[in-house]
Amino acid sequence: MEAQFWLDRWREGVTGFHQERVTPLLAKYWPGLEVTPGSRVLVPLCGKTLDMVWLAEQGHEVLGVELSPLAVEQFFAANGLTPTMRKTAAGDLYRAGNIEILCGDIFALDAETLAACAGVYDRAALVALPPDMRKRYAAHVYAGLAPGARGLLITLDYDQEMMAGPPFSVGDAEVQALYEGHTQVRQLDRRAMLDKEPKFKERGLTWLDTLVYALERRG
Repeated sequence: MEAQFWLDRWREGVTGFHQERVTPLLAKYWPGLEVTPGSRVLVPLCGKTLDMVWLAEQGHEVLGVELSPLAVEQFFAANGLTPTMRKTAAGDLYRAGNIEILCGDIFALDAETLAACAGVYDRAALVALPPDMRKRYAAHVYAGLAPGARGLLITLDYDQEMMAGPPFSVGDAEVQALYEGHTQVRQLDRRAMLDKEPKFKERGLTWLDTLVYALERRG
């Protein structure tokens, strides 16, 4: 999607993708990745997710990347944090405690920054992007991580003909193809979610699965 699409959504308050809780699948599966406390964890297209607070509480240095200044402002305000800000080539970088948010384009993230991330958490980035951008995103972000970097990926799988994204359907075959060549992919979970997501029933879906993956950057 074009950047303006997401900027408009935040400006208009159309943010149904935001959850007012920590994602249960993150809390369940992240510890099993054994990402070293103190290491940097990337959260692409982070919005104002509370998952960043949870990751910080696990002892990680969190780096969120978000296009919308409104989302960044709302995150810090909602969590009672007063960030400092400095300009960088990729955008304005805000920091409070061990949470940083870069207000800018994920594709502007430089190789040095990516290589310094030992972990990545993706709940809402891959499924937010149309097919051509998903390929570019996986190649830029995941192929740029240091060998051995680990991540947790959560996607949705449904009949794309029944509903226009975002969020888009990204099934297992596509996940395997996107990361082939640079990242090892292991499916941890697949569960039916439509009964818990009535808004998607209203949009015409008859089935909806959530898929969870452990990722590891190959050497």
